[in-house]
Amino acid sequence: MGTEKVEIFDTTLRDGEQVPGCKLNTSQKLKIAARLDELGVDVIEAGFPISSPGDFKSVFEISKLVKNATVCGLTRAVRKDIEIAAEALKFAKKPRIHTGIGTSPTHIKYKFNATEDQIIERAFDAVAYAKTFVEDVEFYAEDAGRTRNEYLAKVCTAAVKAGATVLNIPDTTGYCLPEEYGQKIKYLKENVQGIENVRISCHCHNDLGMATANAIAGVMNGARQIECTINGVGERAGNTSLEEVVMILRQHPGLNLHTDINPKFLFDTSNMVASEMGIFVQPNKAIVGTNAFAHSSGIHQDGIIKNRETYEIINPLDVGVTESAIVLTARSGRAALAYRAKKMGYELTKLELDSVYTEFLNFADKRKEVGDLDIHTIMEITRKNHRIFA
Repeated sequence: MGTEKVEIFDTTLRDGEQVPGCKLNTSQKLKIAARLDELGVDVIEAGFPISSPGDFKSVFEISKLVKNATVCGLTRAVRKDIEIAAEALKFAKKPRIHTGIGTSPTHIKYKFNATEDQIIERAFDAVAYAKTFVEDVEFYAEDAGRTRNEYLAKVCTAAVKAGATVLNIPDTTGYCLPEEYGQKIKYLKENVQGIENVRISCHCHNDLGMATANAIAGVMNGARQIECTINGVGERAGNTSLEEVVMILRQHPGLNLHTDINPKFLFDTSNMVASEMGIFVQPNKAIVGTNAFAHSSGIHQDGIIKNRETYEIINPLDVGVTESAIVLTARSGRAALAYRAKKMGYELTKLELDSVYTEFLNFADKRKEVGDLDIHTIMEITRKNHRIFA
């Protein structure tokens, strides 16, 4: 049985760029868009065209640049928004308008001062109007995570009748538990009229640290698009991390799901986005953090040296990282010291290693980390104190 494809919708240039202090200019956006296209993403959300002249220009230029991916522009359920987005996307090989409206009780009451029936009507009208400009229209039900499933199904049914090709089910506030979000997708699969003709998309935020888990729960229950960002950047605590969902699906073949992402570009793309946005990736970030394939515990180091798979479920080469890192600290053992010393040109006998290790521990206790140059210093100290290497 073949695997089913999960499309990757990258919103680094729209939702990701909403991080305070991470504003990108058009040339930076073009650079990242070209890389995303090379990476293999299916959809690039290039921006929110009506929000500013700069955003319009970026979407317009990205539409001309991108060769393979669908280029998407965000709108509200407002006719002028949709018209401006259509204009920005006119040169795209595969354009998509992404329009929608809030559906939770909080949004309906406080944001729109409307009734549930009025929201359904506005959703239908927005999709139908967008459909007059492009064939591919994605509808988002903002704050779907806090929307009653029964009402959400009614809104989605209206969007499908109006011509939506994709239904985006955002957990806008990052509130849902994975099981809860997965059941919401399952409910929609079973209760939205015409659902067999559209794709369901997961757009999850990370306010409670569950964005990736929720997105995976979504595709396990029938969604076939994940909306995500490089490094998980985005509003507040961020979005679903592209590199995480891609590698989860790759490392769990039993899910029978795949993406078209080339994972060998993940680490380099992460560094590019971090550099252009000026926002550091946390060292312990899954897949692309500097410590993702680093080992400092003696027990772990010994296992990695003997067989990488003892403590790594991903080969670092698969995501574009050169090799696993054996980091020498006071917690490191003899095996790690001998391994690093050999790389520095020192072939140690067991007796020599015992002497060197004694001096190593004394040295390491005063440092956070022992580097390559420090190895030479330790060898010199050992030579003087133990009269070896003479």
